[in-house]
Amino acid sequence: MLEELWYKNAIIYSLDLETFMDLNGDGVGDFEGLARRLDYLNAMGIDCIWLAPFQPTPNKDNGYDISDYYGVDPRHGSSGNFVEFMHQANKRGIKVIIDLVVNHTSDQHPWFQDARSSESAKHRDWYVWNKEKPSDWNEGMVFPGVQESTWSYDKKAKSWYYHRFHYFQPDLNWDNPDVRAEIKRIIGFWLELGIAGFRVDAVPFMIESPEPNTSKHELNFDYLCEMRQFVQWRRGEAILLGEANVMPEENKKYFGEKGDGIHMMFNFYVNQYVFYALATGQVEPLEKALEATRTHHHTVQWAHFLRNHDELDLGRLSDEEREEVFSRFAPDEDMQLYDRGIRRRLSTMLGNRQQSELAYSLMFSLPGTPVIRYGDEIGMGDDLSLKERDAVRTPMQWTDDFQGGFSKAEKLVHPIIDKGPYSYHHINVENQRRDPNSMLNWMMSLIRLRQECTEIGWGDWQILKTNKETVLCLHYSWQGSSLIILHNFDMMAHEVVLDMKQQKNDKEEKEYKLVDLMVNYTSEADEKGRHYITLDAYGYRWFRAGDLSHLLKKS
Repeated sequence: MLEELWYKNAIIYSLDLETFMDLNGDGVGDFEGLARRLDYLNAMGIDCIWLAPFQPTPNKDNGYDISDYYGVDPRHGSSGNFVEFMHQANKRGIKVIIDLVVNHTSDQHPWFQDARSSESAKHRDWYVWNKEKPSDWNEGMVFPGVQESTWSYDKKAKSWYYHRFHYFQPDLNWDNPDVRAEIKRIIGFWLELGIAGFRVDAVPFMIESPEPNTSKHELNFDYLCEMRQFVQWRRGEAILLGEANVMPEENKKYFGEKGDGIHMMFNFYVNQYVFYALATGQVEPLEKALEATRTHHHTVQWAHFLRNHDELDLGRLSDEEREEVFSRFAPDEDMQLYDRGIRRRLSTMLGNRQQSELAYSLMFSLPGTPVIRYGDEIGMGDDLSLKERDAVRTPMQWTDDFQGGFSKAEKLVHPIIDKGPYSYHHINVENQRRDPNSMLNWMMSLIRLRQECTEIGWGDWQILKTNKETVLCLHYSWQGSSLIILHNFDMMAHEVVLDMKQQKNDKEEKEYKLVDLMVNYTSEADEKGRHYITLDAYGYRWFRAGDLSHLLKKS
C-alpha cells in the first residue's frame, strides 16, 4: 500500500524539456540532455520529474498545442531517446510524470483537420461546433487581454468551434465516448513506456459540457472517476495530478466523494494566500485557506508549489488583497499579466535570500507534496523583455561558460539571462555546488529534511496558536511521532510561547522536548508545559516533538 501511495512523501521537480539541457547543439533542450542531468537531480534528492509537453506540436503555446499524442517532437529527440531516458531515470529510482493535455488539441491535429472537412466526418463530433455565432462568443477567455474569443469560425467547416484557450487549440468533446476511449489509449500508451502518472492540464475545462449562448456549463466529475479507474487498472501505483484552480468548496468533487477521483491537485488557493502572507506578514488568511482545503480521504493529497511555468495567478484573492501583493511583488505593469497574475520568478519577487528560504521552508512544511520549479533551487531570475509567460521560461543556468552551459548554439529557444545580478555568470549550478552556503546546498538539505519528516505526507495536522499574527505554527502527528514547524513572516524577530496543552490529542502532552532538526538545539518545556522559541526575522524552525528521551539516550 505504501508503494502505491508513493506520492504522499515525494519531492516533485517540474521542468520544461526545451529549456533544461541541449545536448545536440541546436538551441533546444532534448531527452539526451535531460538524461545527462539525471545524476544532478538524483543528488538533489528528487523523487519524481514532471515533464511539460514534449509531443509533436506546431509550438504556438509552449507545446500545449499537441498534434500527435503518440510521439516525441523531433526538436527533443525520438521515441527511442525517450525510452532510454526512462531507463536511466528508473535506474536511479526517479519516477516520471508527464503532462496530459486532452482538453484541446492543436488545430493542426489530424482529428481536427478531418473534423472540419465535412459534417459527416469521423471526427466531426470529437470537437464542439455550432452553426450560428454564439452570443457568448467572446466570454470566458482564459487569457484576457490576449485571447479575443472562445468561439471561432472555420470557413472550411462552415461552423463555429469552441476553444477555452487560443483559437488554434480547439476543445475536444469529452461527452463523446469515442473521445474518452481514445484518451484511455493515450494514457495506456505512455503507462506502458514506464511513466508513473500524469499532470492533467486544465481539468475544469476538460470535463465541462459547453453549450453555446450560456456561461453555465455542466461539469461531469464521473469522467475523472472513469479516468482514475483506468489508470489504476493499467498501473496500480500511477497517479493523476490535476490542475484545477477552484474554490475550496469544489475540491471534494475533483478528489471524488470516496477519494476515487484525482489523486492529487495543485493547491492554488493556499498558494495565493502564501504570497499574501509573504507580502503583508499576516498569517491568519493563510491559516483559513489551509483549514478550508483540508482533505477528506487518506489516498488524496495536495501538491504545494511557489512558482510554475505560468503566471502567479492571484484571481482568488479579493481586489484589495491582490493589490497588496502587486504592490509588494509586481509594482510595474509589465510585471503583471492577464489582470490577475505576476510573471516573475520567486527570487526576483522576494528580492533576498532570507525570504526565499522562508518561502521554500514553508512550502515544504505544508500538508501535501512539494513541487519545485527548475532553476528555483539556485535562485534563477526572469527576463521581463520576453512576452507574457515566457519571462519565467529561460534556459537552465548550469555554468558560467558560453550560454550558461545549456547549449553550444548561438541562438536558443529562449535567450538565457546574461545581464544583471541574475545572469548565468553569477547564478549557476557549478558555482553553487562548490559553495557550502549556496542556495542549492541549502535546498538539498531541505529536501533531505522533508524526506525524513514523513509525518507531513502521512499524518494529521493542526495549527497551533502562537498569539503572534506574523507566525504560523503547524503541528503534525503520525504513528507516535510528531513535528512542530514555525515560520515568522515578519522582518522583526519574535519569541513565541507554545503551550502544548492546547493540542487536541491528549496523548501528545508528553511533548516536553523539542529537538531542532536544523541546528544543535533542544527546547525543554517549563513546569506548565510551555516552550519559549525564538524566531529570527523571516525565521523558521523545524522541531521533532514528543517524549524523545529514549532516542536521545541512544544517540
